[in-house]
Amino acid sequence: MSETFPSSILGIDGHAHVFSRELDLTSARRYSPDYDATLAMYQDNLRTHGLSHGVLVQPSFLGTDNRYLLDALRQAPEQLRGVVVVDRDADRASLQEMDQLGVVGIRLNLMGKALPDFSDPQWKTLFSHIAELDWHVELHRHVADLPRLIRALMPFGVKIVVDHFGRPDARLGLDQPGFRDLLELALGGQLWMKVSAIYRLEGNDRQNLDFVREALPLLVQSFGPQRLVWGSDWPHTQHESTVSYRTVTEQLQALECSPQMMRSLLIEAPQVLFDFAPVEV
Repeated sequence: MSETFPSSILGIDGHAHVFSRELDLTSARRYSPDYDATLAMYQDNLRTHGLSHGVLVQPSFLGTDNRYLLDALRQAPEQLRGVVVVDRDADRASLQEMDQLGVVGIRLNLMGKALPDFSDPQWKTLFSHIAELDWHVELHRHVADLPRLIRALMPFGVKIVVDHFGRPDARLGLDQPGFRDLLELALGGQLWMKVSAIYRLEGNDRQNLDFVREALPLLVQSFGPQRLVWGSDWPHTQHESTVSYRTVTEQLQALECSPQMMRSLLIEAPQVLFDFAPVEV
């Protein structure tokens, strides 16, 4: 641990990405970065905004090549955790190796893709590994399709993390297809949600913020504050020209959460979900 690294958790960023423009990108990508988002740059953002720890999520344009993310975990093992993207036939030994580096979950980025059939034997085997490792499965998909996916995942006993509020359309309000079902499913205690990427909710800035302000009390009621975690979504891919780390921290402040709710979002809930060491007192 470096001399400047805080001994206690000041705040956890539950969703960020690191990459280099020089890396080999997957042919199925929807986006190609023309800049670098390095670990050093990310750590500087954490320090600047009073945070101490972070969770790195494999970006979709790198596919299942997690080497850059895993190298970042090796460089800062106490500060970081990781969420990877793997093939359905990933073996237990490779997953175990990643677990030892600080990986705590897999991400299924299903935006723009056909919905998977989780009854397939390869999915069943993978999810059994995930459950045994006590990892989570992170789902990135528009909210209308999430209830179906969640119901199919629940029997495997894995923790399920919903990305970016479930990617609702802020213009459609709380009664849009899937959102109320998502709230009901959360009552079972198996779901977590990332309070992140307000700017990705399809509406304009005011519509997006108004939607989240209206939805947050319902999310707290259904998920419980202990299963809501904040994330910056740095470096805000496809929104780099209008969104910065300061933007998303200001959006968080604009939600006007109580001090206890803020502590839950930034420390208590992510500390449990991402398996960080207890806060020192």
